[in-house]
Amino acid sequence: MESLEQLHKQLDSLDQLRSIVKTMKALSAANIHQFEQAVEALGGYYRTVELGLHVVLKDMKPSGFEHGPASRPRRLGAVVFGSDHGLCGRFNEEIAEHAIMRMDSTAAEKEDRRLLAVGARVAGSLENAGLHVEEDFLTPGSAVQITATVQQILLKIDQWQEEAGAHYIFLFYNRHSRQRSYQPTGVQLLPMNLRRFHRLEEEPWPSRSLPTFTMERQALFHRLLDQYLFVSVFRACAESQASEHASRLSAMQSAERNLDERIGDVTMSYRRARQTVITSELLDLVSGFEALEPKNPKS
Repeated sequence: MESLEQLHKQLDSLDQLRSIVKTMKALSAANIHQFEQAVEALGGYYRTVELGLHVVLKDMKPSGFEHGPASRPRRLGAVVFGSDHGLCGRFNEEIAEHAIMRMDSTAAEKEDRRLLAVGARVAGSLENAGLHVEEDFLTPGSAVQITATVQQILLKIDQWQEEAGAHYIFLFYNRHSRQRSYQPTGVQLLPMNLRRFHRLEEEPWPSRSLPTFTMERQALFHRLLDQYLFVSVFRACAESQASEHASRLSAMQSAERNLDERIGDVTMSYRRARQTVITSELLDLVSGFEALEPKNPKS
């Protein structure tokens, strides 16, 4: 049986740990909110860019959207979003497994894959699976820092296309879900499905008249395409960050429940041990008193 002093130290340690867990819960909840706001704020701009691409492409025949046969092996570039910190369950392991499964289903051979990781933990998960991560970036600490990370990623994608001839570009990230904290998701960034923008004509236009443009079509298309790629990568990064903090919040809630149960058990043990000590001391007092009390002669 543990001593009273040992149980008291355990209670102090558990109380301190519970304070840390509560602080991490509060931080995770606040971070989830800011990254959710970033995703929501981006929704309107994303829709505007989509409609702009539709206007540019609506006069083109859909047959012009087809990609010709590749004259060289199909190469793949993938950006996998994870975390730099732990205590978020199987967040990094699940997105790494999903990314590997999706890449294995493409026509690109393993030696023709280029990998970029956002987060040291997910980079470690990919390398443990036998994949080579070309570079890993730090995850943005706030929504304001996402833009700098996205610019670095887009520069890397340009490098893959120019130097390695990457044909496919994929984004793999955990999408924020209120039911399950997150859902592993894969998005093909390039080559783009231009038919999708052409089919937007079937949907009702948000205003009474269709817009037009005076810029040279190709220049406008490339500018809108740059914005579309930026918004797509930005949204993937923000979704991943919101999912990370949601997963960490769930893990901290589970840890708090376990700590409460453990504190209850240790508290009961402490009370029993304290009662045992008090009872033992009282018995010692009574025994000592009886030993010192003079005995009365028999009548």
